[in-house]
Amino acid sequence: MIIFRSLFSVLFILLTANTFSQTIELAEDKVKWSFSIEQDGDEATIVAQIRIVEHWHINAVKLPKGSFGFPTSLDVKKGPQFSLLGGVIEPKPIQIHDDLADEDLAFHEGSFQLKRKIKVLTEKDFEVRGTFSFQTCDEFKCLPDMSVPFKLKVKGAIASADETVDTTASAGSETTVDSDDTDSKTESKSDVKEQKSERRSLWTTFIISFLSGLLALFTPCVFPMVPMTVSFFTRQSKSKAQAIRNSLIFGISIILIYIILGTAVTAIFGEEALNNMSTDPIFNLVFFFILIIFAISFLGAFEIRLPSKWVNKADQKADRGGLIGIFFMALALALVSFSCTGPIVGTLIVEAARQGGITPIIGMFGFSLALAIPFGLFAAFPAWLSTLPKSGGWLNSVKVVLGFLELALAFKFLSNADMTWDSHLLERELFLAVWIAIFTVLTLNLFGKIKMPHDSPVENLSVGRVLLGTTSLLFVIYMIPGMWGAPLQIISAFPPPLEYSESPLGVGGGGAVSGEVGPEGTVRGPQNLWVFHDYDKALAYAKEVNKPLFVDFTGINCVNCRKMEQKVWGEDGIIESLQNDVVIVSLHVDERKDLPKKEQGEFKVGGRKMSVRTTGDKWKLLQIKRYNILAQPYYVMQDPNGKDLSNGSADFEHTSDPIDFKKWLDAGISQFSKNK
Repeated sequence: MIIFRSLFSVLFILLTANTFSQTIELAEDKVKWSFSIEQDGDEATIVAQIRIVEHWHINAVKLPKGSFGFPTSLDVKKGPQFSLLGGVIEPKPIQIHDDLADEDLAFHEGSFQLKRKIKVLTEKDFEVRGTFSFQTCDEFKCLPDMSVPFKLKVKGAIASADETVDTTASAGSETTVDSDDTDSKTESKSDVKEQKSERRSLWTTFIISFLSGLLALFTPCVFPMVPMTVSFFTRQSKSKAQAIRNSLIFGISIILIYIILGTAVTAIFGEEALNNMSTDPIFNLVFFFILIIFAISFLGAFEIRLPSKWVNKADQKADRGGLIGIFFMALALALVSFSCTGPIVGTLIVEAARQGGITPIIGMFGFSLALAIPFGLFAAFPAWLSTLPKSGGWLNSVKVVLGFLELALAFKFLSNADMTWDSHLLERELFLAVWIAIFTVLTLNLFGKIKMPHDSPVENLSVGRVLLGTTSLLFVIYMIPGMWGAPLQIISAFPPPLEYSESPLGVGGGGAVSGEVGPEGTVRGPQNLWVFHDYDKALAYAKEVNKPLFVDFTGINCVNCRKMEQKVWGEDGIIESLQNDVVIVSLHVDERKDLPKKEQGEFKVGGRKMSVRTTGDKWKLLQIKRYNILAQPYYVMQDPNGKDLSNGSADFEHTSDPIDFKKWLDAGISQFSKNK
């Protein structure tokens, strides 16, 4: 599952990259913009003049409650030269109710202005920077959201005191959406990024779940049901059209059953609880044992069955006929096939729970859609049934392969718990040894050298077995050098990082000097770099050596953080800068070490209270209060006084490319050198 998941994610990104860039060009064709400053003494107004072509519109800044749209924002990067006065000022939007989607809409069309007021705090002229973010829609569709940067020159307060510039208001009454550092009612740039990330995550979940549903289709409990069910509908229906209709209803019923399951998981645990559980070591430990049970079941030790009463009642209801009967036939299929689909569904829900939100619902929709489609297709084209391979031992082989993949995935959860507790029981070498053993046994099984309880005799190796077995063998060979410190970039996000191992420097030390001691308060981090884990100590050391501070908001169990550290930090030109030109502080927002009592408390952030009890909570609060974002990895360059450098900040979305990351890093170092 892990290998497939990584490959599918990469494939999805590659396939959508060009389409996305073409869509942005379309968005630029629909919306035109310009930015200007209107100033009167020490007060200035940032004006965004927006012009939209006919039949298109962009959403309002303040959307009605329950709206699924992407709100427009006019974000201004804060600076010491000015302070923000209120929030975004927008004309009164057009408000309608979409009957089809049962949703209230608020949007702007034609020409109009958005404004942000600032108070100038300096006598010197300066530059203000910001981002205009929006989504373009017409009556039928919406294009992907787009962010446009801008920068404007503002005169110092005294220099402009005698100059008055008239403020031209747009037509119609205007409303102001209040906004400040910690209690924002508008969508900030950070919210834009989080929504983008969430949408990508949901698409990835859907694709993985759909492919998992296709795998479940080829298990002994489900595959034989396809011709049986379609033949039943064909015999019982008076016409081909009725057979197709009944099969389609049957497929829709399957989808509804699994969506209800996903909805129930979300409702029982709640979105916030699911998000919080993802980094909880107890949660990870519980699901380690659950996946171990699923894996053992798939390997043939026993079958996980639901109570026979449930199956019998569903069968009885299915005999009633009509729509209700078809629905209960689908329910009976779900219950009967649970011994094969249960472990897959359970694994998907576990992964969805780690992401939280509506992910369990999306996951169950993707899984059930893959199961439902074959019934509709084979009902429409019954002749296709003759092309299906006959049931046999190959179906059990599918279960066995899935069992080994479940077993490998289980140890990722155990590793998460181990790293959170910092117990060092499952360090990198042992984790890789476990995976090497698992995939070695899988290879031998595929080549017929090791048999599971329900395996059929393997007299001749099929092409599929040879290809899959060879792939598994290659994966084993690839992982072996990792035992001695090789980075293993293909799977770098899954094993513990190099610094969390018995030999952090690897064989030969990876260029590090044995016994070398770093600055006081530092430990060996990614790429053998010396890193601080305390912001105050790192800032004090940056002052001492007069170097810029590289602030890394990260997570112990952050997959994208490990990818960045292994694939980007070690690149030529980057590793040298991180090693020699900056002071690194890595702040783990999921670290569960308790803070001293005097540092614990309740803090108001974003209109709600945030409880700070652990070190991770402390760094999480720092990131939210200062940058209004909670996404990892998130990188910031600061001078030794803790002031952000002009290269700004960059998160994983913008810096996953080594070239872009190097440009950003060099810009911060260059700016620091100029300010010396």
